[in-house]
Amino acid sequence: MRYLTAGESHGPQLTTIIEGLPSLLPVTAEKINYDLKRRQGGHGRGRRMQIETDTVEIVSGVRHGKTLGSPVALVVTNDDWKHWTKIMGAAELPEDIDPSEMKRQISRPRPGHADLVGGMKYGHRDLRNVLERSSARETTVRVAVGSVAKALLNELGISIVAHVTEIVGIKADPALLEGKSADEIRTIVEEDPCYCVDPEASAKMVEAIDDAKKAGDTIGGVVEVIIEGLPAGIGSYVHYDRKLDGKLAAAMLSINAFKGVEFGIGFEMARKKGSEVHDEIIWDEENGYTRTTNRLGGLEGGMSTGMPIVVRGVMKPIPTLYKPLQSVDIETKEPFKASVERSDSCAVPAASIVAEHVIAWEIASVIVDQFHSDQFPQLKAQIDAMRQYTKEY
Repeated sequence: MRYLTAGESHGPQLTTIIEGLPSLLPVTAEKINYDLKRRQGGHGRGRRMQIETDTVEIVSGVRHGKTLGSPVALVVTNDDWKHWTKIMGAAELPEDIDPSEMKRQISRPRPGHADLVGGMKYGHRDLRNVLERSSARETTVRVAVGSVAKALLNELGISIVAHVTEIVGIKADPALLEGKSADEIRTIVEEDPCYCVDPEASAKMVEAIDDAKKAGDTIGGVVEVIIEGLPAGIGSYVHYDRKLDGKLAAAMLSINAFKGVEFGIGFEMARKKGSEVHDEIIWDEENGYTRTTNRLGGLEGGMSTGMPIVVRGVMKPIPTLYKPLQSVDIETKEPFKASVERSDSCAVPAASIVAEHVIAWEIASVIVDQFHSDQFPQLKAQIDAMRQYTKEY
């Protein structure tokens, strides 16, 4: 499977085309819209979320609620486009245009954003040409794509959920996850303002986000994605680009502002002995092969082990500050405070939703590549057979 996205932050719409989905897979706009709404939620979101109400339109590839096997095209219209038609329109500018109508040109790059280097790379003097595409607004349709992938995983008995584990040093208690399924975790986080399983930590996170907003600053954090029900043997050890953990790491780091990724106990492994890291193998007739622990996060040798996959990503603070940092005007080369665009004080909760969906896409994509997948019922039968095989192996 593969997909492309197109669209600018303040353009008329965001578009994606998904190619390679099996036919006969149930897909509905209602489920995608539910996930898009979650992306717009979470404490710390800015004014943009009050302007845009993201809803998807399925314009091809689905008939009567099921995929056809042909490309699926999804469109999300930008409600704010009416205020940007002259500034962001595709037509050539008239020679007699009033310069005041183009007052949103940007020549002062923000530290930590793509503005300056993107302008250098593509030869833009108006850095709006960079920020409109490098904006996290593009993750809207990536969530839509991931929602379709989640529909596939759900039909295969694979559950996925994301939650926030840390914001600006405030950490959720991992013990609160013990014994809880992905679906039970989802029930908790969907009712929490920070998408966190720990209500005490969440209350402190809310306070920290509010303090950052008052100070004109931004804060980051850590999100965790858990995948349950994935059979053992998804991915491969035989070549670098087929390793599942490599694909998941790349997906996590492809999210705007994400700068680190780890699996299981992650970087803590560097401070432990092998006997404290590796997961001992056991077998019983009911469950087949399992592990006594899951410190490797459900992955060995680039493949799923059948244990829950646990992957975390760290998001840096958003670079758009209402008390901006020092920068340089690219036209005059004089020092200035960087430009200010509409922004969030903390987008970690929303980013957890993006993480959930980009990881869902990678899992679904590897499954579709690994098994015969022209028709979804055939794919499901193979996954069921794989589960039985690995259990009895």
